[in-house]
Amino acid sequence: MISDHSLYTDLLNQLAPLSEVALDTEADSLHCYFEKLCLIQIGSPGNLLLLDPLNGLPLSQFFKALEGKRLIFHDADYDLRLLRRSGSFPDDNIFDTMIAARLCGEPHLGLAALVEKYFHVQLSKASRKANWGQRPLSAQMVEYALNDVRYLHELAAIFEEKLHELERIEWFYQSRDRMIRATREVRIKEEEMLWRISGYSKLSRRSWAVLRAVWQWRDCESRKSDKPPFYILSNSEMLRIAESAPQDKKFIRPRLSPSQKTLFEEVLAAALTLPEEECPQSIPRSSIHTTKQEVELVRKLKDKRDYIAAQLGLNPSIIASKLALEMIARNSASGSLLPWQRALLEIE
Repeated sequence: MISDHSLYTDLLNQLAPLSEVALDTEADSLHCYFEKLCLIQIGSPGNLLLLDPLNGLPLSQFFKALEGKRLIFHDADYDLRLLRRSGSFPDDNIFDTMIAARLCGEPHLGLAALVEKYFHVQLSKASRKANWGQRPLSAQMVEYALNDVRYLHELAAIFEEKLHELERIEWFYQSRDRMIRATREVRIKEEEMLWRISGYSKLSRRSWAVLRAVWQWRDCESRKSDKPPFYILSNSEMLRIAESAPQDKKFIRPRLSPSQKTLFEEVLAAALTLPEEECPQSIPRSSIHTTKQEVELVRKLKDKRDYIAAQLGLNPSIIASKLALEMIARNSASGSLLPWQRALLEIE
């Protein structure tokens, strides 16, 4: 574990001559409200290391040392978003083994499945939900973390060769670049959608008012304690409260601390007495009229896509999603497709 400045300097020196580095990350999203980067796994041929970002090391130096190198990830989307919160992460030369595996027609894309197929090794999943913010890490957690980068160099070599053999390397670059662009975009959450958890649509508007209020109360409590929301109250419990409270004043309350209970009751009372016109409204659905010609065009495009996918040994959705086909049928817009996808479907 690289956690002090002396070892950190050694790491930077070790990285200098390398042309490619395998990387992975671990965060504490299952144990904290404010998610943070807890571990960076680093793999190079013959060397596996763990970098501790929680010890105040200047990650900008690490990111600088990675510039100009090929960086190998498996499913890089989340890792890139997480790393960017700590500085300017170099993403101009990424090799994502999951994207490569998908374009090579692999039926199972998880790292464990690929490692078992190509190296006949079964990776343990025991630490998948571990608290990566704890120190020291257990031996089991260390082994789990190192395994995330142990096989990436060899997997990258295998899939890069396959992509060239299949003449799909350009497909990979286009797909990878789209993924990288997506990770650079800031996701803006709509406040009015956050509380609308799975199952809410079956409730009344008054119950929606209760659900919204309880969700906001839970979020506030989670922030104060830096605990994930489900530690405070589960989604199923919130739905039960939202359904029961408007009908039964004596419904079973959740177990809460005295301070939590006081605020909870205040929030609940306010939601139950909220004027009807201030209760949440249904989200209007965009009504798009589909013509018979569009339906027929989607069917033809889907048949063509499925035939091509079968010939290439690919999942059809890799070539074009159902939504993309519908968009094309409505207005001939193919901007959501990459050049290689448009070429296969012969769409301008």
